[in-house]
Amino acid sequence: MEGEMMELVELRYSDLILLSSDKSVESTEENQQLESIAKMVMETLGPNGPGLLAITGVPRTSSLRRSLLPLSRKLALLNNEDRKKLLKEHDLGSDVPLKNLDRIVSSFAKKLKYDERFESNSCRTIHHRVVEGEDCLEVDHMGFKNLGYIFNELGYCMMEVGLRLAQICDKFVGGHDLEQSLLESGTAKGRLIHYHSTIDNRIIKESSNRSVKTGAKNKIQIKRSEETGSKRMGSEGCDEDVSDSMLWQQWHYDYGIFTVLTTPMFILSSDNEALTEENNNLRPMPCERESPSPSGHTYLQIFDPRKDQVFTVKAPPESLIVQVGEAADILSKGKLRATLHSVCRPPEPKNLSRETFVVFLQPAWSKKLYLSDYPLKQLHSDDQSCGFCTEDDPREEQELEKLSQKIRNIVPSLSSRLKDGMTFADFSRETTNQYYGSNGLQSNR
Repeated sequence: MEGEMMELVELRYSDLILLSSDKSVESTEENQQLESIAKMVMETLGPNGPGLLAITGVPRTSSLRRSLLPLSRKLALLNNEDRKKLLKEHDLGSDVPLKNLDRIVSSFAKKLKYDERFESNSCRTIHHRVVEGEDCLEVDHMGFKNLGYIFNELGYCMMEVGLRLAQICDKFVGGHDLEQSLLESGTAKGRLIHYHSTIDNRIIKESSNRSVKTGAKNKIQIKRSEETGSKRMGSEGCDEDVSDSMLWQQWHYDYGIFTVLTTPMFILSSDNEALTEENNNLRPMPCERESPSPSGHTYLQIFDPRKDQVFTVKAPPESLIVQVGEAADILSKGKLRATLHSVCRPPEPKNLSRETFVVFLQPAWSKKLYLSDYPLKQLHSDDQSCGFCTEDDPREEQELEKLSQKIRNIVPSLSSRLKDGMTFADFSRETTNQYYGSNGLQSNR
């Protein structure tokens, strides 16, 4: 079931710059206004808020987003050999099994390295590379010519946003732990994600059947993959079996510091989309157009364990969404709140796909996480149910209770994964194992 729609709190990029700057503001009125905005940010990201907000007006991100997101579907529909060469050319990889013909998510990932642009406590030395106008965004007929460049540039814009937000949070939490943890990690992870429509999977299977000479063997593969059921991608790209076809991505927490996302792009494909032969290779013949969201929201859902309530997220167009991860929750001693979330899919139209770009900001693998001063009530809050507030509609209350219990059954509690003094590497390993390991709550059993 879709939750109540929630419009994200907006933070303008210009205010983000001012709040993260060390420069003093001369005007008392302006200073009071900035203090009010900072308080709003912390309330939104804190334990009583949703744990995510929207950043608007970030330079260059709109044009970069519109150039990059449509490439996600094109990459997903390429045959395996062509895609492998293309990804290698642009220094990209994947963290989902792309040979799985029944996958409903395709993901293309790369490590993004921090460089001298980020080596300042106040990000004052950040400079984007100068290019000749917008010519760098011109693309070839398939659109892949500048794939690696656009991926990197958008990724660095989003990393800067995350760093500046970390600086703001540090001022309230005390110290520089969040910002320094990000810089010490050396890298962030960028991921271009395509959430498949039903037509996409049909094209993938047809392409596989026609392009592989050993057709009989391939048909057996398709049959077997159909028998195993659909897969879903988890928080760090692992697959898990789920029977709920209304989700593109199952419920989970991100375990890093911040996750920065573009607002999604929705692409409507034609039922008549076909395959065309080019240089002895079958390729999908593009027959698609961008479409508004069917429900006017992002299809990102968050779940508030304290209220046992699901909210569907609505974000301003062309904005960036920042979510709090579990590492930020721990490092801030509970002053920031990790966001439990999933991605739902619309029942109609069947030929709608969803494209987005995500950057995961995390601490160094060697960073130690301590439980001292972390509120024990929050550590165990996911293990308990808080009751419902839907007395006017008992049926809705029952549905919420059922959903709440289901989510708790498949999301391992923080207390079961976090031990005092463990490294971030150990925490991420334990988290991945409890979600997707052989005995994990979302394993491929």
